[in-house]
Amino acid sequence: MAAHLSGGRVNIAQWRESARRELLGCFDKCIGSKAVVWDDHLTGPIGLIAEYSLLKEHEVDKMFPLRPGRLPVTTTGTGAGIQNIIFMVRPKLEMMDTIADNIKRTEEMQGRFRKEFHIFFVPQRTLLCEQKLKDLGVYGNFTTVSEYNLELLPFDSDLLSMEHETAFPECYLRNDKTSMFYAAKALMKIQALYGVIPNIYGKGHCAKHVADMILRMRREMAGNEKQIQPQIDTLLLLDRTVDLLTPLATQLTYEGLIDEIYGVQNTTVKLPPEKFAKKDDGNQQQQQQDLPTEPKKIQLNSSDELFALIRDKNFHAVGPELSRKAKSLSAAYEERKGAKTVRDIKQFVSKLPHIQAAKQSLATHTSIAELVKERTDKETFMDSLQTQQEFMNGLDTEKPNGYLEDCIARKDPLIKVLRLMCMQSVTNNGLKQKVYDYYRREILQTYGFEHVLTLNNLEKLGLLKPQSSKTYSTIRKTLQLCVGDVNEQNPKDISYVFSGYAPLTVRLAQFLARPGWRSIDEVLKLLPGPTVEEVQKIHHGLQKKKSLGDSQGDGQKVTLIFFLGGVTFAEIAALRFLSQQEDGPVEYVIAATKVINGHNWLQSIMDNPVPDIPDIDASASASRIR
Repeated sequence: MAAHLSGGRVNIAQWRESARRELLGCFDKCIGSKAVVWDDHLTGPIGLIAEYSLLKEHEVDKMFPLRPGRLPVTTTGTGAGIQNIIFMVRPKLEMMDTIADNIKRTEEMQGRFRKEFHIFFVPQRTLLCEQKLKDLGVYGNFTTVSEYNLELLPFDSDLLSMEHETAFPECYLRNDKTSMFYAAKALMKIQALYGVIPNIYGKGHCAKHVADMILRMRREMAGNEKQIQPQIDTLLLLDRTVDLLTPLATQLTYEGLIDEIYGVQNTTVKLPPEKFAKKDDGNQQQQQQDLPTEPKKIQLNSSDELFALIRDKNFHAVGPELSRKAKSLSAAYEERKGAKTVRDIKQFVSKLPHIQAAKQSLATHTSIAELVKERTDKETFMDSLQTQQEFMNGLDTEKPNGYLEDCIARKDPLIKVLRLMCMQSVTNNGLKQKVYDYYRREILQTYGFEHVLTLNNLEKLGLLKPQSSKTYSTIRKTLQLCVGDVNEQNPKDISYVFSGYAPLTVRLAQFLARPGWRSIDEVLKLLPGPTVEEVQKIHHGLQKKKSLGDSQGDGQKVTLIFFLGGVTFAEIAALRFLSQQEDGPVEYVIAATKVINGHNWLQSIMDNPVPDIPDIDASASASRIR
């Protein structure tokens, strides 16, 4: 099931296996039949670690979402057999009230069937939550109070994510560095599995904080660590504050656009079901009645060969690739006509399951591409994209933007307006005071004065602010962030992911690999936060020896790049593009506190979040809200 995790230079399946063992170890502590009560936010992540059939083998008979009220396990029959009730929750104070309510109401109805209660906090228990349970009078009801240290989720053979959706605002608005501690713990676990990482680089305050914690944790281990040959050569820690522009821009890769429009959660996307309904020539009225009502869930990872091929391509290159795949499958089917002998027929039959799976995948991605194209062909999408391109190139950023004013006048979704405003501010190093005051006034009068706190949050984070010294133009020119005449079909540069804009974070990774950060020392000084450069000592016998017979078959080094505050699919695609270059010096493994897009990233910052509609088309969003 997890074969797609082991395809890279660093075997991510090993991480998953370690997480599975730890999860099953938690359940095995509770002897007897079990009912698991899940925090909603954990069901998707745990699904990436262990499937339900495996949990059943460890006596998990029932699973429920965490909701107030009595748990449905006290009735006779199936309920009578359950001996253990296990709560798997994040350390959130508001959940402790629900858990206390569950326990009290369930115990009232237990009768002769006594239950044992257990609680596992993910990824760590906290004194605040334990104290809250004591205050609510239920702490003593637990046989087990422990934790399940799941800091990182294995998304793909080169991608891990903490899926900590509030890490960015917690660190930079509330000065709560808990998520950075989890990141440091995750990196220590990575070093325990894959060897100590010799070189650490970083940029930003959180990067410095995490690097310092790693070095301190290693000192505290006093050399009592497994001696493993290092599989990762370099760790690059990057704060999201180093590059505030990239998450604001609309991603133009296939996977990036799916995320922008529909939202990808734990490698799964939910799509309108009618697009995937089987069509035939029967009764149209009957077909309408038979249309599915539940969203179509589709897993997006490299276990799907076609998706692995097109996920990181610019959307303009996806159609031709699907067309080539269709012709290839058609030719494969035609082979059956040339099968004359029993051996030929047997060979064709052996290929048939793979051909049929490929045909199903092609149909699925053709439908998804059509859904995406319906949205990207809209005039509102193109107008927004053109405005973004103008901002990134530094055009007309000094005055109120006409398109932005129209969006406010039409009362387009607030997040769309804020994305554009913040883009103008970031690319202009802040807005002229007159423009800044004008935008603030328009937002508050149109969308409501309750959004004043959101605007203040954006200002604290440097996303929306009065103008200061002009550094963006210098950074843009030095790092070649804006590239003209991009070949979207056969790209030569990472800027294809935004059709002409190269993510600043990925440019930093590119310069670090070759020729090194000393060549851009002046630019690094212009970016916020300290620059980190540390060397971790490793046992002399574990140091890599340079030889002509490289066992990997190439001279590429491996860099783990950890995005503190979130990473977009566009940045992931750009890093994969660099990894795949024949003369590329580095292969990248990517980790992040969260895989983000402009919508959910800004939503985490907002003081009064709008409904979660990850939709880049203004008119469609507005009609849905109405």
